[in-house]
Amino acid sequence: MYRNILVPTDGSDASAAAVEHAVDLADRYDAHIYALYVVDSGSYGVLGESTPTVVEALREEGSQAVTSVEGTAADAGVEVDTAVVEGAVHRSILDHADEVGADLIVMGTHGRQGIDRYLLGSVTERIVRSSSVPVLTVRSSDDSER
Repeated sequence: MYRNILVPTDGSDASAAAVEHAVDLADRYDAHIYALYVVDSGSYGVLGESTPTVVEALREEGSQAVTSVEGTAADAGVEVDTAVVEGAVHRSILDHADEVGADLIVMGTHGRQGIDRYLLGSVTERIVRSSSVPVLTVRSSDDSER
């Protein structure tokens, strides 16, 4: 049913829950996982001269996040490729899904509500609305208490 599963991660608990689901699906369907971390180019545009330092720190954070996915997948015997890219988060996820031929995107949701959601937006919601392939959203266990 699924051959290529894209798992965008930001290293959060919500992403970790999504990784668990993705690895389970990949194991069940003998699928390949693509782990992606996007360094949000919009988040550091006003920093001026400190931008390279911030970008490097974000790339390191991304490397750690996809390495964590690798570990989880390896424990289940699932193959995984990783990538850390820069760009607009939702656009980069959709572009990467096309590049790797993903037939499923599995991603966490933080379950923000009210003003937080209005102010911060929802990358997951944008992916759900824009993706040409199915998107499985997974809430972290902390979100179920809201």
